[in-house]
Amino acid sequence: MIAARLNGPADFAGWRREARRLALAGIQPEAVAWLTSEDNAGLFAMESIPPADAGDAALTVPRRFIELAENVICHRDAGRFVLLHRLLLRLRDEPRLLDNAADADIARAEAMARSVRRDLHKMTAFVRFRAVSGADEDGPFIAWFEPEHFILERAARFFTGRFAGMIWSIMTPQGSLHWDGSTLQFGPAASKADTPDGDAMEAYWLTYYVNIFNPARLKPKAMKSEMPVKYWRNLPEAELIAPLIASAARRAEDMVMRAPTQPPERHVRQLRHRPEAQADESAITSWQDAAAAAQGCRRCALHCNATQTVFGEGPLDAPVVFVGEQPGDQEDLAGRPFVGPAGQVFDRAIQEAGLDRARAYVTNAVKHFKFQLRGKRRIHEKPNVGEIKACRFWLDLELQFVKPRLVVALGASALRSLIGHAGSLASARDRELALEDGTPLLATVHPSFLLRLPDEEARSREYARFVADLERAGASYRNQVSSAGI
Repeated sequence: MIAARLNGPADFAGWRREARRLALAGIQPEAVAWLTSEDNAGLFAMESIPPADAGDAALTVPRRFIELAENVICHRDAGRFVLLHRLLLRLRDEPRLLDNAADADIARAEAMARSVRRDLHKMTAFVRFRAVSGADEDGPFIAWFEPEHFILERAARFFTGRFAGMIWSIMTPQGSLHWDGSTLQFGPAASKADTPDGDAMEAYWLTYYVNIFNPARLKPKAMKSEMPVKYWRNLPEAELIAPLIASAARRAEDMVMRAPTQPPERHVRQLRHRPEAQADESAITSWQDAAAAAQGCRRCALHCNATQTVFGEGPLDAPVVFVGEQPGDQEDLAGRPFVGPAGQVFDRAIQEAGLDRARAYVTNAVKHFKFQLRGKRRIHEKPNVGEIKACRFWLDLELQFVKPRLVVALGASALRSLIGHAGSLASARDRELALEDGTPLLATVHPSFLLRLPDEEARSREYARFVADLERAGASYRNQVSSAGI
């Protein structure tokens, strides 16, 4: 038996190095024992990996395999190293193996990668920091979390970026993270007893949670599906849920009886300060020019009531552009696309699909919020054909300056804007389309469609299909990228 040694259970760099040596030496997976820093080789003698033939140093795999392996290596399944080793050897003889979703090894690896991505999402969503006794506003803070997989190192970058100005520690049964505001250190495993009890800030949070609880949107089954008990029990607000659910019906009736009748004051204030200058479309030579000119757009009547133009955002070298329908209430007030409830669904779905929103450009077919006023609430109203056509000018400029390799239409209005005519979203969703300039186009539903579904089972089913569409978009883009050396 040959020993391949790694520095830890999720040591991707070490696995990559050892797997390359094993593959070049022609070693089969069943002849290898993968040992992490915690493992002991035991009583049996273990051979070292023999040196590879210097004349056979070429070993390349698709970039998709690298991305897949980075996730699979974090899974807690003890057979992950052997599985990836076997896939590496098979890819030498089957270069299109990753496209065969029915293959048992591929299906297993993809399922493991999805599980790891979900666990990463849970950690970034459900970690709660508590102040240590005597802490000031910058910390120190301590949080407890129980990950399912070996994701601690993968999640560290999110927390050092999101909470860079705080001093904090995250304790888990697998290890711990410690951040002093500039340096990250990894520590030993911990127990929940190492974390402090609730603090004053937590009391504020619980008061806030009670006041934002919306009984009209209560969906207990969906809550349990999204947040399993192992995460739920560690959240301070968990103890409030039962009494809030018990009083939900009464509170919903009270909300109806107190229906507001005036527009939001913040909307009125922002509307008052909106610039009245007409857009100078003749001087547009860059994305920045287009974004500035769009703020004074008068191409249709929607500007009369909207707070502001909501232009697209994202890196100008983004490989993928996502096009939605129009801004919603929160987007109209914030001046940014996809920041409301539908945007939150979108963020969660692209993360589960293995995509990075920070590398995508997101925009809408129509740049102003169209709505009907009902009391204080502004209810979304579907834009008509004329409004979609009027705004196509700005969408064309965005596509011209970003030059994406793939465009994804989110909903029927976005699809109409991009292809210039009405079409069945259901049929377009299953086909490979292209814009007039040849840019590949994929179509799927708008995330707000998922929020409108009244049946929980239907929502779960359609959400899974939406994630699958986004995974297909990611695969379509990655298929255009050349292979990379392992």
